[in-house]
Amino acid sequence: MILQKLGLFGRIRRQSDQFLRIFRATRGVANPQSLSSAGSPFASVYAAGYRELQSQVGTTPGNPHPPKLKSLQAVAVSMQLASTEEVRRVEKGMSWMATTASVTPFIGLFGTVWGIIDAFSGLSTAGAASLRAVAPGIAEALVTTAAGLFTAIPALIFYNQFLQNIRDLAQRLDSFAMEVTAQIEKTFG
Repeated sequence: MILQKLGLFGRIRRQSDQFLRIFRATRGVANPQSLSSAGSPFASVYAAGYRELQSQVGTTPGNPHPPKLKSLQAVAVSMQLASTEEVRRVEKGMSWMATTASVTPFIGLFGTVWGIIDAFSGLSTAGAASLRAVAPGIAEALVTTAAGLFTAIPALIFYNQFLQNIRDLAQRLDSFAMEVTAQIEKTFG
């Protein structure tokens, strides 16, 4: 899951940077297909706002009056809904990573207890206190503890990193929606 998320965030970063470069170079309200960066969350947010804009403005042939925007707020809401959906899409699987980070130490602890029980069982079977009697149980205890920590620590580190990436994406999408809204207002206001 960590590798999958690393790839996802890398792809989002590349596609979004490309989309924003093209969008800012066009200086206006362009058709989303002309910005050609499908896959970027920014492209989805822009396309949602553009669809709402088109539904309001519409172009009727022979109309001598320039198109007027009916509700800038409706365009902003469309982009906000798309932004929320994009963030939700990126958040998929994060609960599993959080669960892994929080539960695996306890699984390791349970294995430790089980190993100690085995060690005492070996001690009672041998009838004498010796390293040979307790070594298998203690070895199991150490292995399960290490496995729990080996799983929990990376899951926790990457969970926090990915959570920060998601927050940054959400903020960038909100800022982008405001940028598009301002551009629409200049053009159609």
